[in-house]
Amino acid sequence: MIKYTVDVIINKDLESILDLFDNEANLYKWMEGLQKFEHISGTPGAEGSQSKMYFKMGKREFILLETIISKQLPGKFECAYDADGVRNVVISRFIALTDHQTQYISEQEFHFKGLMKFFSIFLKSAFKKQSLKYLLDFKKFAESKK
Repeated sequence: MIKYTVDVIINKDLESILDLFDNEANLYKWMEGLQKFEHISGTPGAEGSQSKMYFKMGKREFILLETIISKQLPGKFECAYDADGVRNVVISRFIALTDHQTQYISEQEFHFKGLMKFFSIFLKSAFKKQSLKYLLDFKKFAESKK
């Protein structure tokens, strides 16, 4: 198992951040590699709903199954992302620091099966780097909105 936390401070009010974060159409604007987001069950964006996320990173293509576990924004948004041999549970939290600054905290926990258990030893820094990149990309996207 790999577990870590990354965070970023966004120069934007909490309400604006939540509006941007909680809109699946915005995923394409900050989540590099996302090609398609397909809702497959439950009420879109609600607890228990599931969606497929299609990614392309370089020559590598993969699909993640997203399941929303808990949605209690701003305090907690918990999702599981499943792919071959990997389960990533993400808890996102948003804290208003001032009227114009919000802290975005992302707690990441990866579980591995089969051959991926062996490779996980080498993947921690890459996963953490990618998680931080997504937070920084969201920050850039959010701060660019008026």
